[in-house]
Amino acid sequence: MTSAALQSAIDSFGDPRGYLAVASIGLPPRQAVEALTADLAAWSRADRDPQGYDAVIERTRASFAALVGVRPDRVAQGSQTSVLASLIAAAVPDGAEVLCVDGDFSSIVFPFQQRPGLRVRHVALAALADSITDDTWLVVFSLVQSSSGRVADVPAITGAAAAHGAHTMCDITQAAGVLPVDASLFDATVCHTYKWLCAPRGVAFLTLSEQFDAQLSPLQAGWYAGDDVWQSCYGPSMSLATTARRFDVSPAWQAWIGAEQSIGLFAGLDIHEVWSHTTDLGDALCDGLGIPQQHQAIVSWPDASGGDLRKLVDAGVRASGRAGRLRASFHLWNTEADVDAVLNALR
Repeated sequence: MTSAALQSAIDSFGDPRGYLAVASIGLPPRQAVEALTADLAAWSRADRDPQGYDAVIERTRASFAALVGVRPDRVAQGSQTSVLASLIAAAVPDGAEVLCVDGDFSSIVFPFQQRPGLRVRHVALAALADSITDDTWLVVFSLVQSSSGRVADVPAITGAAAAHGAHTMCDITQAAGVLPVDASLFDATVCHTYKWLCAPRGVAFLTLSEQFDAQLSPLQAGWYAGDDVWQSCYGPSMSLATTARRFDVSPAWQAWIGAEQSIGLFAGLDIHEVWSHTTDLGDALCDGLGIPQQHQAIVSWPDASGGDLRKLVDAGVRASGRAGRLRASFHLWNTEADVDAVLNALR
């Protein structure tokens, strides 16, 4: 039975029947739309100033921290995962090995591949834990694979990394908001919030353990990384924050207005309940398709020609195709009617 909190959240999204593309872009809840509309109106009346967004950003940071199980002072904010990952890539010692997943999302792979002198090795997701060796400095992987929805075996990966003295960086973009996440299990996580957290694009987060934080340099430091933001607008003196906030970049203000509402909504939910709701629908679709249950919110199957995706589009069902596979992604607003819509379109 759906809890009152989850039902209230579902109701805030209206009735987006046939929308199975949250793995590409989420939908805004009513609260986010109203807040953004009000903020734009205030801006047009010349009734906005930059300082007024600071409290919004800090409340949103706190909501995200609560959602992923870390303290707010362990969270830095940015705008793209690739930019955040580049800070970590810059910290890898010359000649060190970075172990990645074959076919993982490019934003967490390219920053390491373009670093001269690093040894970047790619292995299958299922082989990741067993491929960690004493030579591995960093293990980089997505908690949920973007192309297939497969969920990484976190206990095996983190256990092997600890046994070999390797650090871990996990991309939780395709997980936070639908799958329970404990960011404290990793040395670092990166997350963009415009997918399952249903925030405007331009709001991303980096979480860091205290030990790993000490190995990074705030190469992108600007005025918003200052200990006192509004006393850090001019050089040459520099006093950066002593927390993970020293890795902050200046925010895209309007995006945070929507993000506060969206991320606050998910921080107030039992994400285990969201995962159960979405994976039940995913398994029901697998049953209808006659394929093994995947126990995932993203259901994926081969569609190299794009024929199945065209059938869904023609029937008014929004899904996506990635890496030669069709990707149908279920979130809290989806129902069995969406499963039926996919099956009817393919028949």
